[in-house]
Amino acid sequence: MIRSRRIALVLLLPGLVLLLGGVVIPALTMLLSPPRVPTGEVFDRLGRMLSDPYDLAIIWRTLRIGLTVTGLCLTLGFPTAYLLARSRSRWAGILLALAIFPLLLSNVVRTYGWLVVLGRNGVVGQTIEGLGLADPAPQLLYTELAVVLGLTQLFLPLAIITCYSAVAQVDANLDEAARGLGAGRIRTLWSVTIPLSMPGIAMAATLVFAGAVTAYTTPYLLGGSRQTMLATQLFRYSGVSLDWAAASATAIIMTVLVLVIYGVSTVLTRAKAVTR
Repeated sequence: MIRSRRIALVLLLPGLVLLLGGVVIPALTMLLSPPRVPTGEVFDRLGRMLSDPYDLAIIWRTLRIGLTVTGLCLTLGFPTAYLLARSRSRWAGILLALAIFPLLLSNVVRTYGWLVVLGRNGVVGQTIEGLGLADPAPQLLYTELAVVLGLTQLFLPLAIITCYSAVAQVDANLDEAARGLGAGRIRTLWSVTIPLSMPGIAMAATLVFAGAVTAYTTPYLLGGSRQTMLATQLFRYSGVSLDWAAASATAIIMTVLVLVIYGVSTVLTRAKAVTR
């Protein structure tokens, strides 16, 4: 037993060293003490951001969009994952591959597709104008709706594959047993499948929220300067104005938001497991 633990520790050591030296230490350095900026200045700027109405509006917009995208991805992704995991069709594997195929494409390519669709001369605008609902076509780009649509399309495949892995680990015989005891399909799904899949659902929610909150390309292209989010603001601080204290403060806020959502999802998962 002791020898096995020593072997496991030796095997883990290179990865731990790489993780600490290549990720954890540089990240903490940039968050708390960026180059030529004292730590106190970072927290001073953080305090000013948390009291500035403009920065608070950006934080609230980022949180609102992140939660909306997470809800939409779970609402659309879990039923899709459930149907694919429980399907006995020989095409199920192909359908799963098609569902997650967008992950193989560049984020920029997928976002530019929305520029074509949501533009004034795009499909949506022309359809609205052709139906006589608006003349001229409404401005859909550079709105919060455009950002939500783009981020949902961006992270939906991630939610599907994560939920699929969780549902696939739930024994299908449990569904049959529940229905044999008189439960309908909806009751079986709500009382059996979803509780047993909660760890995967929580992980999907965390991954989607983290991606939506930290995404840069999609909010920048679809939201522009009107729908500034924390990620675009971080880029301006670090790449345009070179305000490293503000950049670190913004990064701290983004990190805290993700950690809070992760903590909430973990608590809900454990509470569901206890009640089960």
